[in-house]
Amino acid sequence: MSRSRLALGAWLGFDARLIVTARKPAIAFIFVTLTLDILGIGLIIPILPRLIENFHGGNAAHAAHTVGMLSALYSLMQFGFAPLLGSLSDRFGRRPVILGSLLGSGLDYFLLAFAPNLAWFYVGRVIAGITGANFSAATAYIADVSPPEKRAANFGLIGAAFGLGFILGPALGGVLGDVGLRVPFFVAGGLTLLNTLYGWLVLPESLAPENRRAFAWNRSNPAGSLLALRRYPMVFGLTGTYFLFYLAHQVYPAIWVLYTSYRYQWTVAQTGWSLALVGLMAAIVQGGLTRVVVANLGEQRSAIFGLTVSVVAYALYGFAPEGWMMYAIICFGSLGGVTTPALQGLISRSTGADEQGAVQGALTSLASVTGILGPPIVTGLFGFFISQGAPMKLPGVAFYFSSLLSVGALVLAARSFRRNGSDAKPGAPAPAAQP
Repeated sequence: MSRSRLALGAWLGFDARLIVTARKPAIAFIFVTLTLDILGIGLIIPILPRLIENFHGGNAAHAAHTVGMLSALYSLMQFGFAPLLGSLSDRFGRRPVILGSLLGSGLDYFLLAFAPNLAWFYVGRVIAGITGANFSAATAYIADVSPPEKRAANFGLIGAAFGLGFILGPALGGVLGDVGLRVPFFVAGGLTLLNTLYGWLVLPESLAPENRRAFAWNRSNPAGSLLALRRYPMVFGLTGTYFLFYLAHQVYPAIWVLYTSYRYQWTVAQTGWSLALVGLMAAIVQGGLTRVVVANLGEQRSAIFGLTVSVVAYALYGFAPEGWMMYAIICFGSLGGVTTPALQGLISRSTGADEQGAVQGALTSLASVTGILGPPIVTGLFGFFISQGAPMKLPGVAFYFSSLLSVGALVLAARSFRRNGSDAKPGAPAPAAQP
């Protein structure tokens, strides 16, 4: 163990060797790390669009386009760097990639806290997108320490971490945002740096030396990593579903704050509480209900169920004439959260132990493509249909668009499952990968 870590432990009042000798690769470590990471992100969600709106003099339509561009830039960086970080984690281990990304993310929050104009926000989004690509390593970490039959359920813990972080983060961000729109950035930065320190002292490495592989650029760029998915029939068959599902999901981070503020005149605090409910339901569904659903329906039927719920929920969000209805729709729509862990379970079970990081990085890149395309599209639709030149006022149009995308994802999933055979019972071996 390094002298610096021993010295830091002594300064904090404990023997760091006691932690390290007791460390074992476990889901609990990565769960806490992801929860604190998402808590930091959740803190700024209620206030970032409003801060952008202030830079535009309170014009919601203009702010919507800027928010869309900033979101697209963030996802563009994730698209480029997720496969690289995933492959690096396959070579050097998950721990250094996760900790390095957390450190960069924490410093980025402080950059945004002091940003004097929109140009600095673009710089901050570049840094945040690069460091945010660490989720491929975190997902691979879970695959490393989970037996195949439990991976879908354990991937649900990622959603639970998101949920728990979003219970506390947006609610606290809404309260702090009423104090000052810059305050949540300072708190988020502090929490993320504390998370980095926690991981440095406690987080163990999960990738065994025998499962590491040499680094290769052809697997570490977005195009090469996506093309490599063709080696796995089930994975490649689900890429269309994965793409449309995440493209539809972009409506939430892109316009939720602007939409609820425009249509229902919600305050920062009200927006924060609504997002806290999103987090609470995600924690319930993905942290517990997912295990029950997957155990009884299997991964394929669980994905179909989740996609069907998403189709209905998006349409209801666009239609709801009263703000209180959004809370009821959040509770119902959260059932669609079983889709992601079910798909990830199917994909992970079709992938070799030495390629989990690369495959998860490729899927993160695919999701990032939707983050590049989705926000400009949905904010453009929202901005146009609330503008003076719109043929009719239709603020919910972006949600209707996401509902149609979910229909497409549902159709592609059903077709892929028919081609690859009937749904296997949980714990059954996945189809062998083709060379």
